[in-house]
Amino acid sequence: MNDTRITLKYILIGIIVVIFTWTFHEFAHWLTSELLGYDTAMYLNASSTLGDNKPNDLHRVIISATGPAVTLLQGWIVFLLLKNKKWDKYGYLLLFTACYMRFLAGLMNGINPNDEGRISAYLGWGTFTLPIIVCVLLFLMVRRISKQYHLSWKFQLANTLIVMFVSSALILADQFFKIRLL
Repeated sequence: MNDTRITLKYILIGIIVVIFTWTFHEFAHWLTSELLGYDTAMYLNASSTLGDNKPNDLHRVIISATGPAVTLLQGWIVFLLLKNKKWDKYGYLLLFTACYMRFLAGLMNGINPNDEGRISAYLGWGTFTLPIIVCVLLFLMVRRISKQYHLSWKFQLANTLIVMFVSSALILADQFFKIRLL
């Protein structure tokens, strides 16, 4: 039987995984922007260029794409490891968090287009096409692993609550305190 116990260690690792996923995502935006020659600030839940030198449309799309690209890559690598190796509930958190993060971002496109929404609009596909594609891909990976390892709804609910709580804390901390990381 696969270990799906929710322990204090699991919750603490869940917190670390969410912070890692969020930070790695924003770092990809920051690094790309810097490599393209823009002075950029990286926050908990955003990266933005500083000063008057603003990216052109193509550079904005490239910068927008790198965050979701690394999050998708994270999900894909963990999916392949779980699919072809053995069960690792901590690894599963990396896949689950990637899926949740892009799903939440996809929902937020209804308020303010971000990452995939901006790219999708730039390509003329509408705001929600690319976010839906990314969410479906990650969801199918989560679903496949969930079925392969017979993961219970209680385990899925616990993961959802851990990721939701930590994600919300990061987003709120960014909104209220604008913590600059780089």
